[in-house]
Amino acid sequence: MAKVKAIPEGMHSVTPHLICAGAANAIEFYKQAFGAVEGGRLPGPDGRLMHAMIRIGGSAVMLVDEMPEWGALGPKALKGSSVTIHLYVDDVDAVVARAVKAGAKVTMPVAEQFWGDRYGKLEDPFGHHWSVATHVRDVTPEEMQKAMQKMPA
Repeated sequence: MAKVKAIPEGMHSVTPHLICAGAANAIEFYKQAFGAVEGGRLPGPDGRLMHAMIRIGGSAVMLVDEMPEWGALGPKALKGSSVTIHLYVDDVDAVVARAVKAGAKVTMPVAEQFWGDRYGKLEDPFGHHWSVATHVRDVTPEEMQKAMQKMPA
């Protein structure tokens, strides 16, 4: 009998698992906004998604519908999120524009940052926070520290 891999093929050690009020709609949003590819979905007897998976770039993201009876509440039900999902892309400006067109809200406009990324932040229609970036230059830790010291308090 073949040995089963502890981490399945194509998965990473850490995988976001998002709870969404309307996970099926969230999947469609992520397809439009971030070019996600659906890997599958498992609806329960009542039609809510018990499990779904998409891929954004080389990373998997799992999704499930809100299920208050199981303590599964999304960011809107919780009145916010303390988590931000970071997404590196080839063209941050194009991806943010596409996400806004699909329904995201810009919470920090895209701009060049002292750590070497062109970077901005979004909130998706389901309340999840995303930072989106394109790395544009390499910066040493010393250069970063110097740039941080010049920032206003």
